[in-house]
Amino acid sequence: MKLGIVGLPNVGKSTLFNSLTKAGAESANYPFCTIDPNVGVVAVPDERLKLLGDMYHSKKVTPAVIEFVDIAGLVKGASKGEGLGNQFLANIREVDAIVHVVRCFEDPNVVHVDGSVDPARDIETINLELIFSDIEILERRIAKTSKGARMDKKLAKELELLEKIKAHLEDGQLAKTFEVGDDEDDQEWFASYNLLTAKPVIYAANVSEDDLADDGANNPHVANVRKLAAEEGSEVFVICAQIEQEIAELDDDEKAMFLEDLGLKQSGLEKLIKASYSLLGLLSYLTAGEDETRAWTIKKGTKAPQAAGKIHTDFERGFIRAEVVNYKDLLECGSLAAAREKGLVGLEGKEYVVQDGDVILFRFNV
Repeated sequence: MKLGIVGLPNVGKSTLFNSLTKAGAESANYPFCTIDPNVGVVAVPDERLKLLGDMYHSKKVTPAVIEFVDIAGLVKGASKGEGLGNQFLANIREVDAIVHVVRCFEDPNVVHVDGSVDPARDIETINLELIFSDIEILERRIAKTSKGARMDKKLAKELELLEKIKAHLEDGQLAKTFEVGDDEDDQEWFASYNLLTAKPVIYAANVSEDDLADDGANNPHVANVRKLAAEEGSEVFVICAQIEQEIAELDDDEKAMFLEDLGLKQSGLEKLIKASYSLLGLLSYLTAGEDETRAWTIKKGTKAPQAAGKIHTDFERGFIRAEVVNYKDLLECGSLAAAREKGLVGLEGKEYVVQDGDVILFRFNV
């Protein structure tokens, strides 16, 4: 899974990126200190892996990972070359979802690029820049397609779709609200444009430490972000980038104590991962053994052969069946053999839909 982090300058974007990835992107109180896109890979925290790894005495425990791409703070006019311009938007075209960091804290010592804290305005500024960037992509495609559209019915059909999407964006609407319809060609074309405003969004409402314990319940800025997110079907999680930075320096035991002192059940990274999995409809199944215990991320609704293909294409091609047990049952029984004796291991065929927390042993023949 790949997530792109966007936001205006000085909203806590790079501080959050640093704390999530411990990658040490430069974070300073002035715009444009993040000049190259920073990329960090983060392990998805999953206690199930450790427990299974201990049970099997696995030589290796491999978690699922998320890749974060942090780009320079966007400003009004970025798509037209203002600030550091549009060059960075290309870096997030390939991400699965966008994490939009929104400033919801007041601090006279941290300048706001527009002079005041107003999440609705900030979100609109970023959205407009993403819309302008998408229009530019469409204009290039229109120029290319229109050359052959007079002679080719299929190109003429695509041109019609391109013009409709462009008009929709020029109306200030996001691509995700454009109704593509059931036509397969249209759906394929729309997906191939890889529009930024068609991507799912998770808003990271960055608050002060005081607003963290009640999840921003009494912060009017957070209420605004939640309202906007609900209208567009996006996820929101409340975070204090400053606290996340402190947490990032601690080991697991210290981290647990620190979170408890703050009255928190989970870190910002855990909240973000939960929101990402929910928004993108993802789950993890597990494989376990002496050599390796590992988490595999798949889409909800994936059937056993395709889940097996995540490990190796041969597994999907030669799929025979899957032995499936829920990780809790497996841990309680202490071994796969004991779980089998109790009738807790299912023998599943090609139509089995994999569930979160399934521990699977695939049988295949190539």
